Amino acid sequence: MLPRVADSLSFLYLDMVRVVQDDTGVCAQIQVDDHRTDLVYLPTAALSCLLLGPGVSITTPALTTLARHNTSVICVGAGGVRAYAGILPDSLTTHWLEQQVATWADPERRLEVAVRMYQMRFEDADLPESVTLDQLRGMEGQRMKAFYKILAQQHGIGRFRRNYRPDQWDSQDPVNLALSAANTCLYGIVHAARLALGLSPALGYVHAGTQHAFVYDIADLYKADTTLPLAFALHNSDNPEQQARRRFREDLRLLRLLPRIVQDVQSLLTPPHTTTTDDTDEEHSERRDVRMVHLWDPKTGALPAGVNYATGGA
Repeated sequence: MLPRVADSLSFLYLDMVRVVQDDTGVCAQIQVDDHRTDLVYLPTAALSCLLLGPGVSITTPALTTLARHNTSVICVGAGGVRAYAGILPDSLTTHWLEQQVATWADPERRLEVAVRMYQMRFEDADLPESVTLDQLRGMEGQRMKAFYKILAQQHGIGRFRRNYRPDQWDSQDPVNLALSAANTCLYGIVHAARLALGLSPALGYVHAGTQHAFVYDIADLYKADTTLPLAFALHNSDNPEQQARRRFREDLRLLRLLPRIVQDVQSLLTPPHTTTTDDTDEEHSERRDVRMVHLWDPKTGALPAGVNYATGGA
């Protein structure tokens, strides 16, 4: 089962420690000096995701305990701003992956999720009743141009144009360099949240044709609040890439972005008409405990496993 995302210990980031298993539980060993090693025990049963930053080593027994407690383990960069690899417990529920595939494969439901993403980004948006994806892209483009203009005026710089050119990286202006660096950090955070939920990064609703399409979709929800203001603030920086990465890591402590991403993704993948009647239903909807593997049926949905469905005699 997944611990509730609302719990304060849903995600834990570690850096420069050794994670081991002893007779009591999983602990992080912190080398204070040549004669002293401090131990911090990890609440593995209350963790949904453990982020291992640079300088972390972990033993196989510790990984086994984390897997037994259904804790996802992700190798990340400093401050959690990159996601390099993930180890998912085999008991992790497939509920959210199934929700993603079901909404992605149906053109109408896919457009519905794209519309809800747009409304999440622009809460004051007045959308036509039968909006198309092409119209959404046009409206999104107009709003982003207006936002760029506002930020440029606030920082006293000229007309800004987003220009991502990997082949001409060094010729870009400081704002574009800072924005590209900060966006890469944001993609790592989104990727880590996706791994914790067991979702596919390739099945995007607006972006397509890349293994990170869904990562880009979700990251777009937060750029106006995170990477864009940061990038424009570094328009006079001598090293905008480095400062963008450092400032982004510092800001993460205040943003509490990981739990927010998980909650937003779950909201997007949950049908709008789904309602809960009490706290028990809400908790079950969020945790989605799976006690036994079930069978799929196109008419009735999930069927119990471990049952003989033969209709005739042997």
